[in-house]
Amino acid sequence: MIEAFWQIAAVGFAAQMVDGALGMAYGLTSTSLLLTLGYSPAAASAAVHLAESATTAASAASHGVARNVDWRLVRPLAIAGVLGGILGATLLATGIGDWLVPFVSLYLTAMGVVILWKAFRATPGIHPPRGVKSLGAVGGFLDAVGGGGWGPIVSGTLVASGGSARHMIGSSVAAEFFVTTAIAITFAGHLGWREFGGAALALVVGGLPAAPFAAIALRYAPRRGLMVAVGGLIVGLGLYGLWRGFGAN
Repeated sequence: MIEAFWQIAAVGFAAQMVDGALGMAYGLTSTSLLLTLGYSPAAASAAVHLAESATTAASAASHGVARNVDWRLVRPLAIAGVLGGILGATLLATGIGDWLVPFVSLYLTAMGVVILWKAFRATPGIHPPRGVKSLGAVGGFLDAVGGGGWGPIVSGTLVASGGSARHMIGSSVAAEFFVTTAIAITFAGHLGWREFGGAALALVVGGLPAAPFAAIALRYAPRRGLMVAVGGLIVGLGLYGLWRGFGAN
């Protein structure tokens, strides 16, 4: 039991480093581990979101100190994301997330290609993209029904919009705190805390120390290298989702 706790904590550290620096992949990495350890999909998703309530708070604060956050984006993203997340978590029990996976995966793959293309264009300024509220609502909803996805969908789309990569990612991470907290509370109302509380604690123990390092890495990362990393990761996640949705059946 103790060995499993520290295994989860180690993955929490690694997942938070990636998520804090690139704005995505925490849910995919953490949920995959919990599933291999025998947690049900619902309990794994609930544990990850509960843990993210703490890790995203630390990450958002770190990004704020590092001046990676454009606060004009945070409020509309957070409000719309919370509403979408609550709706998604409430509908999760109906199985709606199953048939959404291929469409989300196609979208992610396309966004990753766009980011890779824009990585070699001129350096953009800091400006808020359009459709932020709609993006937040969709991102929150799909994050809840899919057990993760706010980062690839929201951070990926913001970076693809042409804004400053580190400010788009930092703003997305800051808004994610409010979204994932709302989702965790909604899950707890359906499942209770006991089924996933231990796993969530292990993820928090591992994830919190990684948040400041990830924010510093993002502040000093070169724009082109950061966008290539984000784009490549999103394409990988999209292709993995397509394989899981079609090829694995």
